Amino acid sequence: MTADSYQDRLQGSTLPLNAAARRLDVHGAVQGVGFRPYVVRLARELGLNGWVRNAGGHVIIEAAGTPESLNALAARLPAEAPAQAVVRDVIVTDLDDRMARLHGRRGFTVGASIARSGRRDFPPDLAACEECLRELFDPADRRYRYPFVNCTACGPRATIITELPYDRPQTTMAPFPLCAACAAEYTDPADRRFHAEPVACPACGPTLRWATSCDTSDSNESTASGDDALTAAVGTIASGGIVAVKGLGGYQLVCDATRTDTVARLRAGKHRPAKPLAVMVADVAAARQLARVSDVEAELLTSVARPIVLLARQGDRHALAAGIHPQLDEVGLFLPYTPLHHLLLHDLARPLVVTSGNRSGEPIIIDDHEARTRLGQVADAFLTHDRRIRARYDDSVARVVAGTGSVVRRARGYAPAPTPLPRPAPRPLLAVGAQLKHTFALASADDAIVSPHIGDLSNQDTFTAFTDGLAHLSTLLSIRPTCVAHDLHPAYISTQYAARWPRNRRLPVQHHHAHVASCAAEHGVTEPFIGVAYDGLGWGDDGTLWGGEVFLADLTAYRRVGRFGTAPLPGGELAVRRPARMAMGYLFGGERIGAGMVDPELAASFAGRFDEQEVATVRRMIDRHVNSPYASSAGRLFDAAASILGLCDDVSYEGEAAIVLEATAGGSGGRPVDTGELPWKVVSSSGMWVYDPAPTLMGLLRGVTDGTPVHRLAASFHATVTAVTLALCIRAAQLSKVSTVCLSGGVFQNRRLVTELRAALGDEGFTVYVNETVPANDGGISYGQAAVASARMNL
Repeated sequence: MTADSYQDRLQGSTLPLNAAARRLDVHGAVQGVGFRPYVVRLARELGLNGWVRNAGGHVIIEAAGTPESLNALAARLPAEAPAQAVVRDVIVTDLDDRMARLHGRRGFTVGASIARSGRRDFPPDLAACEECLRELFDPADRRYRYPFVNCTACGPRATIITELPYDRPQTTMAPFPLCAACAAEYTDPADRRFHAEPVACPACGPTLRWATSCDTSDSNESTASGDDALTAAVGTIASGGIVAVKGLGGYQLVCDATRTDTVARLRAGKHRPAKPLAVMVADVAAARQLARVSDVEAELLTSVARPIVLLARQGDRHALAAGIHPQLDEVGLFLPYTPLHHLLLHDLARPLVVTSGNRSGEPIIIDDHEARTRLGQVADAFLTHDRRIRARYDDSVARVVAGTGSVVRRARGYAPAPTPLPRPAPRPLLAVGAQLKHTFALASADDAIVSPHIGDLSNQDTFTAFTDGLAHLSTLLSIRPTCVAHDLHPAYISTQYAARWPRNRRLPVQHHHAHVASCAAEHGVTEPFIGVAYDGLGWGDDGTLWGGEVFLADLTAYRRVGRFGTAPLPGGELAVRRPARMAMGYLFGGERIGAGMVDPELAASFAGRFDEQEVATVRRMIDRHVNSPYASSAGRLFDAAASILGLCDDVSYEGEAAIVLEATAGGSGGRPVDTGELPWKVVSSSGMWVYDPAPTLMGLLRGVTDGTPVHRLAASFHATVTAVTLALCIRAAQLSKVSTVCLSGGVFQNRRLVTELRAALGDEGFTVYVNETVPANDGGISYGQAAVASARMNL
């Protein structure tokens, strides 16, 4: 066709004579965030004709108009996209004259979605927006007090998607046909609910239900519904009851956070004697009545992710029940993120405990029948609804360290947003993570998608949650892994799961290398770095247990150049649960390096606090090497210090002893204590620099004997670990001329330690990175495994 005949054919259309047509393929998190309505409004503003549609996990635009308008569309798409959209790339293709004529019609619309293969992204759940909240509390609005109000800017996403593309029929909203009023909003490009897939109202959407019995028979299914159900829940909580509430990503147990008796009953029912409970408050002003909240912390609290934020307590110490956070000066607060939460807080006008609907060690419950069965002994009643939860998402936890936000538990609000990989994965990859705080990751091309927090894989229900979550997420993302990265520890359930794969498709990654690689990768570090990995326990490549390690590393390999001195764990796992045994391990069987010695009288004085038979048994186990594996663990050293100071001889949750030790030192919320260091020594041994903890522990014991205040000794211990780490990093730098340090591992959840260490390393000219978007604890291991495996596959 000649140019003249083409122009002649355009004479009868609405397109100008210089019209062109282009296809734009937009990749990224562009479904479920109001992207198609945004494209329609932008295209109409530019005078373009055509359509936009979801295709698999991305968006396709076909538009016709002037070249200038089409150029403007491509330029403005990523720059002006909705706040929660993430545009990774826009691929522009010129269309032939046939497509130009096809779009020579008036208007720009949303086309029917189509299924496509290839990489897909979808967004996390979004906290209720201000416009929807105004409707929620407006008596004149048709959605007044409707707990499922949402729009394209907010509401459920990841928890309701059953398959992609993201359209209402592919969500758990499918059973709720739109009423005429909602359908009009849904199809109106000028309305903020234009193609908001979870859109609903009291006439056509989900309904609250109330039941006071855990009996799951039909006769007891519901005794009230709608606002009456909400009123019943408010009355029960106000009178000291515990209500199991069906939330976005699972059931939650809710009660009055000011009632000591109720909180104690909740703890007993959950089998959670001491681990802190999260408290939900109405707004930042309410949070500031209970805790110190910096500007950065306020931003974190009010972010669309709405994580639980760990904050330093202040104000009236009796404003919350004593059992909320035993022994700690830190409290986890978060703001309401669903309309239902807002209604509960508004009607009750008090802080609420809002904690995972499960028993200790189990995954959060999402099934209605299971909730009745398992939570019936904890909850007095159930506030549920008839919208199914498709995917399990617990609440996220975050904190601010040295002015920067960091994620402690990555789940609702953050997952499953992709995290970039510095070295792209040349083949689809599964990283199965560790054992505790388990997550898995799926890697494809430039990104890894880390699953939401799952839990402890030793629990059968948690393992089932892992396999179910993996099947669902891999299907949604259209990622079919061809190889698997895993930990070295042979007893990890995740390692055993990986062993099902053929040997030539398995990529083992050492635990602590995965830790430091997770930090390096999220900051885009691809050159060699000094990796400091401090945690509880991880399997070393020599078959022993590690946990206090300094590496010279990159994303593909590492060399161990420093470590903590080893000590036996008398009883193995029992020593992890009983820091007193760990302290005895250091005192009676710790590695003797150089001139480091333990004073027998001081050791005997400490042992005198305990039953003689236990002490004798522990000593025999150590002397005979019976069930007493040695470990170079920083985490276990913190446990031993906490026990020596009389702070924590037994723990009921992971990290309890170290958390109490930090709180005692003033690092969590009390006034920081400025103290000197305890004695310490770093010596050369077998080609490595080794920290001998014996002088430090002797310093603690002497301080206790001399009556030095425990808070000063706890602060001195932190200062000592900082000084030791600095010394090890300086020696590593002298070996390598490397000046970048990556800190990772569960011990670096200690705010005081990280703050002091970053300052000390910075003063020596080091560039220091810590985990921010993925957890420093084992929740970040899967991402680190994915980063290492991807880098190795690129060699």
